[in-house]
Amino acid sequence: MKKATLKMSKSKALRLILLFGLVSLFGDIVYEAARSINGQYLQALGASVAIVGLVAGVGEFVGYSLRLLTGYFSDRTKAYWFFTILGYCLLASVPALALAGIWQLAAFFIIAERIGKAFRNPARDTLMSQATKRVGTGWGFAVHEFLDQLGALAGPLLIAVSFGLGAESKTLLDYQQAYSLLWIPFIFLTFFLLAAYFLYRNQKFEKRVKGKVESKIPAVFWSYLLFTFLTTLGFINFAILGYHFKATGILADAQIPLFYAAAMLFDAFFALLIGRMYDMLKTKMKSGNAGLLLLIVIPVLTFAVPLLAFVQNVALILVGILVWGAALGAHETIMRAVIADIIPVSKRGSAYGVFTAAYGFATLLGSTLLGFLYQYGFPVLSVFVAVTQLLAIVVFTLVQTGSKTTKRCR
Repeated sequence: MKKATLKMSKSKALRLILLFGLVSLFGDIVYEAARSINGQYLQALGASVAIVGLVAGVGEFVGYSLRLLTGYFSDRTKAYWFFTILGYCLLASVPALALAGIWQLAAFFIIAERIGKAFRNPARDTLMSQATKRVGTGWGFAVHEFLDQLGALAGPLLIAVSFGLGAESKTLLDYQQAYSLLWIPFIFLTFFLLAAYFLYRNQKFEKRVKGKVESKIPAVFWSYLLFTFLTTLGFINFAILGYHFKATGILADAQIPLFYAAAMLFDAFFALLIGRMYDMLKTKMKSGNAGLLLLIVIPVLTFAVPLLAFVQNVALILVGILVWGAALGAHETIMRAVIADIIPVSKRGSAYGVFTAAYGFATLLGSTLLGFLYQYGFPVLSVFVAVTQLLAIVVFTLVQTGSKTTKRCR
């Protein structure tokens, strides 16, 4: 009887993970489709490259920094479903971009989508984490991430198909019609989200266990935070890359979302590769912190992006975009895995909150500065990227030193 109950609970948990995966799939179709053309759309509405960089940076900063509050309040109120549903409802601001006739309104909708992500992610991941305890945390999140990346790939492809294969420049109406198409995946998203809510809102997959806790955040965390800030500061936002490709005419409007889709696909596979390598290093070196060695990959990839993406050769640009996708994949895997390995569980929520706030601020500042420096030419922008990544490598040595004296946190 007990075994049957456990099997049923496991089956329900897997179904909830699959439902959340489908929600994320359609959610990614909506906002990744938009992210592949937001820079070009703002340009078509009359925004400068500095404004494009600022809007992208503000959106990312708000999306990350607000999680300090939304994560705290969702924990405090236990209203995880409310925060999740509210956050996904704000995704309606993406297809609403079709109604924007001025760049200021478009910027508002773009930032509103990021606010929605800040509301939904901590709460959704809390619900997800409880379900993954029944099927295995690694497998549960892997299933979810796989479906999530399918959406990240499908979104830009949908835009590319809506633009057609012609090389002609797209009008403002073309962009607005493309945004209007995104109401369709939004409706599917809403259906699967409500299905998950009504089927599993009262299901308890994990019981809270009281026990002994550690209360100290190790010093290595602050070195790691500085490393994260510096390497993210020089990471070029795709909105700036998209603006550059359209402004120079090196890529056709329909090609830009295709290149973005390629980056998303490469992101998915590289994330699997580097995540696996991260765990293998820990096993091979018999050290819970050995995976930190792979952090060096991030500034190296970040440094290579402008050297490849800002050339006049389409093949090299594609390589640059794939490198950009690889760097993003590393951000989304090992950067977060490190926190789990160096921070005690009792302080992990706070550490993730501080980490995401610093990450968001670096994205805001970096995108704004890179957008501004772009106007002064490629050499100036490249020097800024190079300096930030060299400084990140210097701080990386401090992280390595500190990690050797830090016990692995289970």
